[in-house]
Amino acid sequence: MNKSMVVGTVLGACLATAAGGFAGYKMLTGPEYAQVLAVTPVTETIKTPREECTDQVVTKQEPVKDKHKIAGTVLGAVAGGLLGDAIGGGGKNTAAKIAGAAAGGYAGNKTQESLQKSDTYQTTERSCKTVFDVSERTVGYDVKYQIGDVPGEVRMDHDPGDTIPLQDGKLLIARGSAETLSQ
Repeated sequence: MNKSMVVGTVLGACLATAAGGFAGYKMLTGPEYAQVLAVTPVTETIKTPREECTDQVVTKQEPVKDKHKIAGTVLGAVAGGLLGDAIGGGGKNTAAKIAGAAAGGYAGNKTQESLQKSDTYQTTERSCKTVFDVSERTVGYDVKYQIGDVPGEVRMDHDPGDTIPLQDGKLLIARGSAETLSQ
């Protein structure tokens, strides 16, 4: 055998041994990443209360000073009595005076009642109520993954992207740390 053939055979055998050793190492160590199949954000609804106030113009009834409407009744009775006296022909017709006074008293009472009802004032009142601002925030991600032919699910604090790193066959699920979760 010539020298170049021996060198070629030895180099070929070394290369085949190295390639076989590397392939065997890769088979024994397993995959370095889990394949991400789906990522679903997990959210929670947050209701934040706040007070909302508005100013409103309100019409109110003035307080009644003469509940029994005595002033209107008396003034009406006096006016009615005088009118009854004039219609009744002077001082001789007492019935006309009494009827005039009664009718005038009733009319004065109802006139005062109408005036008291329409006696109003306007004021501005502040009206407040509690309303809720609704928002959502992401609290995590439900991740479906596959290592080789074995599927799995895990909740993570971040979106892992297309792959999840593995260390000794376990998922590295925490961002920037070596925390692991076994499959």
